[in-house]
Amino acid sequence: MERDVLSVISRENSGFSKGQKRIAKYILENYDKAAFMTAGRLGKTVGVSESTVVRFAADLGYDGYPGMRKALQDMIRNRLTSIQRIEVSKAALSGDNVVKAVLSSDIEKLQITLEECSRANFNAAAEAILGAKHVYIVGMRSATALASFMGYYLNLILENVRIVSDTAVSEVYEQILRVKPGDLIIGISYPRYSHRTVKALEYARSRGARVIAVTDGENSPLVPLSDISLFARSEMVSFLDSLVAPMSLINALIVAIGMQAQEKLEETFNSLEKLWSEYEVYEKNNG
Repeated sequence: MERDVLSVISRENSGFSKGQKRIAKYILENYDKAAFMTAGRLGKTVGVSESTVVRFAADLGYDGYPGMRKALQDMIRNRLTSIQRIEVSKAALSGDNVVKAVLSSDIEKLQITLEECSRANFNAAAEAILGAKHVYIVGMRSATALASFMGYYLNLILENVRIVSDTAVSEVYEQILRVKPGDLIIGISYPRYSHRTVKALEYARSRGARVIAVTDGENSPLVPLSDISLFARSEMVSFLDSLVAPMSLINALIVAIGMQAQEKLEETFNSLEKLWSEYEVYEKNNG
């Protein structure tokens, strides 16, 4: 449903029941907190039943309460500051069992990512990486860890991979200065989206390189710049984002590429095992 949920609530307010008006008032004044509440918790907060909250969402035209909550989350995720995220987490992670809440959320995002993953786009991305003259991987801010992980393992399979470091703006462009047709740039970014990553993809695209976006959905600013988009759900947890699903998707992509380049991969690891043994990189197993 492509519409501003707050505008919908404001427009429909005059026709609400007394209980629905209490829900509407709370959401309009505290939408950053309401977006991450369950129907039961929202109902308890405003003093109505959970079923009233569910009917409220349905009356607005959403596919139940989860549909309305997702609309709220999509609207605000890229707007919240770190301080606002901490405030939101007090509602989203209430109670003592934080580990259960966070891990359960991660499991849910993994399942959604699995269901929504485009097999065609996934296969096309693997083929594009294998066929590129040079592969550049750009991931800034929290996505730096994802870019480093992806780059580390792709470098074990391919000889043409470069991780673009999160440094000064001018240095980012210097690292992709020679990108050209036949090359590929992979941009990884999640809310709050990195401006540098977007600009790096714009530059690479203007130079004729192909672009793969690894991001959270169609509304990401990376999507209009990409030839291939891979979506994995992320989840806001307090001041940080859970990137479990994106990491898992990247892991799957690396495995798929490794399977297609299996002979080269085996040759690489045979050489690495000899080096690791010679220079005692790992502790020896004496068991």
